[in-house]
Amino acid sequence: MIVRAEVTGPSGNALLRFALDTGATGTIVNAGPLVAIGYDPALTPNRVQVTTGSGVEFAARVKVSKLVALGQERTDFLLLCHTLPPSTGVDGLLGLDFFRDQKLTLDFRNGEMELS
Repeated sequence: MIVRAEVTGPSGNALLRFALDTGATGTIVNAGPLVAIGYDPALTPNRVQVTTGSGVEFAARVKVSKLVALGQERTDFLLLCHTLPPSTGVDGLLGLDFFRDQKLTLDFRNGEMELS
């Protein structure tokens, strides 16, 4: 399922497309949109090891001012910056860290989701 999200940075906002990924422990975003709103993942000293389908890599951990998705707002939210293949058609993956302490209901039959 695709989720529209807004990420706020020091020099603006970006409206992004995230794939809902309950298999991802952390939320991941491509570097391009972060750079466009004033973050520079290359200068971030905080890097973590990430296991992907293609192996183990290191990703920058960037704290964004705000992330809004599914009617929920997270401030000072940590995102992993990792390049996703262009064929995915999304800017990132909305992972389990976004849903912590919430109830997520997925209705695949009707293509609907609710977060409360």
